[in-house]
Parts: sequence; structure tokens; C-alpha cells
Amino acid sequence: MKITHEINDNTITISLDGELDASSSVLLDEELSNPSIMKYNKILVDCAKLNYISSAGLGVFISHLQRFEDSQIKLIFYNMQEKVKNVFEILGLDLLMTIVSTQEEAMSVANE
Repeated sequence: MKITHEINDNTITISLDGELDASSSVLLDEELSNPSIMKYNKILVDCAKLNYISSAGLGVFISHLQRFEDSQIKLIFYNMQEKVKNVFEILGLDLLMTIVSTQEEAMSVANE
């Protein structure tokens, strides 16, 4: 799993490349736990190259969801491959999290 991020004003875009499983979810948790992430209003997660997500990976996002909501930080996923999106939908996480198709949609939703 490769995790990169790009910062633009009050938005951080986190790109996930590879498989988000039990071992790589630790890296993502460290990224999302970093206190500096709380200074951004929007966290966009580019899932274009994310080809697998385990329950541990999902758990990382779920564990940070309330903290981001309490701080009025928008967490938005985009470019999700169909098989990854299906996992979110089967578990009902698409009702808790914002998932859109494109980066443009993500920015639009983030600016609402």
C-alpha cells in the first residue's frame, strides 16, 4: 500500500494505491491520526488505485468518522473501483460516508 497526499489550501487529498489490509491499515491510521490533519476542512480520498479493502481498512475510516464530523471536516471518497464500492454498499457505509465518482464532484460536495 502506498499512501500519498496533496495539500491545496484547506483541503488534503489522500491517494491510496494498492491493498488496504490489516498491515497497511496501520499506515492509514497513522496518517489520519496525525494532529495536523485536523487543520483541513476537507479530506478527499482518491481510491482510483485502491484495489482491495479489508475490514481493518474500513475500520480505520469508521474510527475517525465521528472525530471529523465533530470538527466539521468533510470526508469524501472518489474514483472508487466498483468492487471496493460494493464493499461499502453491502455494509451500508455508503449511507454514512460521502462517495462520489470524480474529483470534480468531490470538490463540489466539499464546497457545499
